[in-house]
Amino acid sequence: MANANPFASTHSLNEDPFADPGESTPKFDSFIASSTRSASAAELSQRERELSAREAALAQREQKLREGKRNNWPPKPFPYQLIYHDIDEEIPEASRPLIKRLYQLWLVLGATLVVNMIACIFFVLSNQEDAGKDLGTSISYLFFIGILSFLLWYRPIYNGYMKVAAMSVTSATDVSLFKDLYFFFCGFHLLFSVYITGGAGLIATIRSFTKGGVMAIIAGIISTIALAGWVIQGFGNALYYRQIWTHHNTEGHSFTKAKTELATHGAKAYFTRG
Repeated sequence: MANANPFASTHSLNEDPFADPGESTPKFDSFIASSTRSASAAELSQRERELSAREAALAQREQKLREGKRNNWPPKPFPYQLIYHDIDEEIPEASRPLIKRLYQLWLVLGATLVVNMIACIFFVLSNQEDAGKDLGTSISYLFFIGILSFLLWYRPIYNGYMKVAAMSVTSATDVSLFKDLYFFFCGFHLLFSVYITGGAGLIATIRSFTKGGVMAIIAGIISTIALAGWVIQGFGNALYYRQIWTHHNTEGHSFTKAKTELATHGAKAYFTRG
């Protein structure tokens, strides 16, 4: 038997001894390239969908701006809508809970004024002393306090936070003006809330229960509900008044800035939007 030459084959000599044994083959390279292309296509498709969504949102916003914001408050069934009021759209997300609570407190105040007037009607029916005077007072409260509280303390703080969302076109002093209006008139309102003896107030309520009689007792119960409304909106407004005051000072707003804004723009700053 002939001896085999161990050096006859050159195959092992032609291989790179330092080559990675896991080096990819052409088929493996093709698979990697295909997977990369698929991932890129999926990412591109996702970006296209996001871009389309943004374009649709922008188009919708531009359409709304073209059409203009139609007045929607007071809500129907009131025959006339006088202003535009939309907390979710106009107020920055971080401030929406605060403004919603203030609006709810204003609604509590409105309901309290109505109940206060109804209680005074029962005062008249129960022939209480000064019942006619109390009824007239309650009617004046309903219109003057109801309307002026919305215009002089709720609307300013609403507009102030609304203009924070539009700060690119509104100065910080504008915000100071609105907040200072709120501080002044809401502070006055809080002091008035302590004085709840007018109309169906504390004295009239006590008088109803001590007098006796069905009408007087009904008047006393309704008047108690009105008193509870005064207390709720009073304490609630005091709580948020302090919160807004702290935030106002932390942000560096001041009465000087508010006076500057008022001197620059006058009453226009109160009525303009954005």
